[in-house]
Amino acid sequence: MKKNIQRIVGGFLMGCLLLSNGTAQNYEKLAQSGLQFLSVVSDARAAAMAEAMTSLRIGSSALFFNPAGMAGTPSFIDATASINRWIADIRHNTFSLAINPFNGDYGTVGFSLQYVDYGDFYGTRVNTASPQGYDDIGIFSLNASAVGVGYAKQLTDRFSVGGQVRWVRQDLGESLVAVNIRTDTSGTRSADKTTASNKLSPVVFDFGTQFRTGIESLVFGMSARNFSTEYKYAEEGFQAPLVFTLGISMNVMDLAGKLPLDQSLYLSIDASHHRDHPEQVKVGLEYKLMNTLSLRGGYVSNNDESKFSFGAGVSKFGFAFDYSYTPFGVFDKVQRVTARFSL
Repeated sequence: MKKNIQRIVGGFLMGCLLLSNGTAQNYEKLAQSGLQFLSVVSDARAAAMAEAMTSLRIGSSALFFNPAGMAGTPSFIDATASINRWIADIRHNTFSLAINPFNGDYGTVGFSLQYVDYGDFYGTRVNTASPQGYDDIGIFSLNASAVGVGYAKQLTDRFSVGGQVRWVRQDLGESLVAVNIRTDTSGTRSADKTTASNKLSPVVFDFGTQFRTGIESLVFGMSARNFSTEYKYAEEGFQAPLVFTLGISMNVMDLAGKLPLDQSLYLSIDASHHRDHPEQVKVGLEYKLMNTLSLRGGYVSNNDESKFSFGAGVSKFGFAFDYSYTPFGVFDKVQRVTARFSL
């Protein structure tokens, strides 16, 4: 049995390494996407484990990674709230809620919320007649949000499915656009101006599956996130940041037999195919002692500024508090905090 587990995990690792090495030398742009805030992870536990969450059962937080991971939530209510101090003073906040009535016989319903505050900006507008060459139009703020409704169910004791639909809104302010451009007999060009509103309200879809192999705690997962049609602000079209992910996870303490204390060491590995940048392999570790104290670490391949991440968490009596720290190269660091509650 242990040899079979080692072969499965070893084969998956080898495939991930080959995938990573095969794409590490090719940084060509694959396609264009927008609404990039949908790709930012605010959950502290997930961030500490390099976002390798596809095959883990993580309650309502699964709505941000693989909705199938919400199925089989042991508590009636599971809620999380996260604060993410992102790069360039951008703030990402998320909230999720899962309700599991009738012990999951009719599935689990979940709700998710993402809100992004891009901060304040000083607005200027070109004006060649002005001494400084521009007009000051004051301070303006930009933001974005996504509200989702999801559903997950265990079809069998081993196989789970889940999906989510999200209503996304992004407000990038207003801009002046030249229309009816004219050239008179002297060659002077003139044009009328109109105000364009740079706001979008698309709909995106997520879905995923999880399969418990029955070999100890070995689980496979699959997710596809951010399906959308094409949108555009002015002339340039784009889609949401579509990503396909395969994952595998296991409590490697299963290989050690009976242990003196209640402890676990979960190894989780994801291989992701992105629409707009090369493939990535994400490896996360979580050691938990007495089902109370957790220590975490993670690594992401093909990522220039943030390859490693670290974190810790404590949980007791249905409450949990998680923290993660990610060195972010020239952007210094990113810190995330998540509070959880289950009943």
